[in-house]
Amino acid sequence: MRNRSRLIGSLATLAIIAACSAATPTGTPTRATPTTGASVGTSPSAGGGGGAVDRGGITIEVVTHGQASDPFWSVVKNGVDAGGREMGVKVNYTAPDTFDMVKMGQLIDAAVAKKPSALVISLPDATALGNSVKAAVAAKIPVFTINSGSDTFQSLGVLAHIGQTEEIAGRGAGDRMAAAGVKNALCINQEVGNAALELRCKGFTAGIEAGGGKSKVVQVDLKDPTGSQQSITAALASDAAVDGILTLGPTGAAPALAALSAGGFLGKIKLATFDLSKDVLTAIDAGNMEFAIDQQQYLQGYLAVVFATNYVQYNLLPGGGGVVLTGPGFVTKETAKQVLELQAQGIR
Repeated sequence: MRNRSRLIGSLATLAIIAACSAATPTGTPTRATPTTGASVGTSPSAGGGGGAVDRGGITIEVVTHGQASDPFWSVVKNGVDAGGREMGVKVNYTAPDTFDMVKMGQLIDAAVAKKPSALVISLPDATALGNSVKAAVAAKIPVFTINSGSDTFQSLGVLAHIGQTEEIAGRGAGDRMAAAGVKNALCINQEVGNAALELRCKGFTAGIEAGGGKSKVVQVDLKDPTGSQQSITAALASDAAVDGILTLGPTGAAPALAALSAGGFLGKIKLATFDLSKDVLTAIDAGNMEFAIDQQQYLQGYLAVVFATNYVQYNLLPGGGGVVLTGPGFVTKETAKQVLELQAQGIR
């Protein structure tokens, strides 16, 4: 716990320094003006609040497409909760029960109706969610995106995006797999319609093709692990030359591992994934997976709350209104044990 406390304290310091050093650029989308009672530009009180109003009056609504019970999104929520505690603000985290853009749009609308101090969302489909996001901006609510939406957030008037650029991360995976000798790859997409995942496959394919290989997208359903395993098994059976698989998250990695294990392909077909889970890290440590792309989702939840608080209270905005990168990083066999320890603490 001591190490975790030090880590969190360091993150808070870095985040606040980043916020306080940012300048407001020209030529960016119109930004909402902070509307809480906190006086912009006032000095913090001893308790960390604004000079006019304590931070306890700030409420930040967080709406994502991922459930807090999911191993990936539970870490995002941990970051959100930690940010709320350290900033002394109220945070509410909501998500649809499944990947459902209609329901997510309704949740965003409900959050806007509460008139929060700021809104943090993931943006997996800018077309489906665009009207809801624009309504929040029109209501003068500062909006930040996390995780997905790096290529579309600015067009909707969102202030900043915290995450990774998905196509570049996918290209990094493709380059690594190609360097490892992969020539015939599968990209397993467990959330069809999620633009961020499609960009991951696009980048991955570009990396494989640059190495003289080819890649095919296989669609699976994250709500049906057994069916996903069967779909991957069928794809392998239909093409005996497949020598590499990239999954786009732990919910795709688990059935891929099961399919490779059942078919006797572990160690023969190279496997890698986006994002971390205990099973993923254990597989990497055991040599059954090449690597995992780490976008440090804890930071996405945590920094979004820190940045939103500082914007609401002081009109400070880090990153010049652009993408604040939390990834990609790569977890390999050399680092898997250390990351497993942090994963057990709900940080990685």
